[in-house]
Amino acid sequence: MAALAIVASLLDTDAIAPESKRTGQMTMAEARTSNAKVPIVATARVSAAPYRFRGGPAERAQAVDCLATAALYEVGDDPRGQRAVIQVVLNRSRAPGFPRTICGVVYQGFDRTTGCQFSFTCDGSVKRRTRHYGWAAARRIAKGALAGRVFAGVGRATHYHADWMVPYWRDTMTKVAKVGPHLFYVRAA
Repeated sequence: MAALAIVASLLDTDAIAPESKRTGQMTMAEARTSNAKVPIVATARVSAAPYRFRGGPAERAQAVDCLATAALYEVGDDPRGQRAVIQVVLNRSRAPGFPRTICGVVYQGFDRTTGCQFSFTCDGSVKRRTRHYGWAAARRIAKGALAGRVFAGVGRATHYHADWMVPYWRDTMTKVAKVGPHLFYVRAA
């Protein structure tokens, strides 16, 4: 009987140390629970300055398309989420360590299967571009952002992720906002 109890305890996954469970993938529910425990630090959400686009009409049109594409692929047709994603792209274009152009930010790392900044650029999604009724609205939001309209809800955030995942970098950043199911971060001071 004692041998049976020992074998049962060896097979009991709840008896595994939490650290060893962490080495595997979290479920969506576990990730949401983990992310909810990280507080939003509103005082770290500093307002972003209005973006000043420098470039001609062709460059502006390309930037609008890059912003609209990122917004649609990342958050769908949610206007508030689109504004947040577009603000992150603009913030990155002004932050150290990122490309200086909008399209450069959106497609950074697109040629790698891992390490891209926006998953749609390296997971094949962008190749399956379909007709979407949200393009016109996303382009309007992008044009407004390039004209200086700021989405204050995320401040100067340069990183975000969906609440159902926990990226490796999360604990090195400061969470400053939640927009829909997305969590936004600034670099820790």
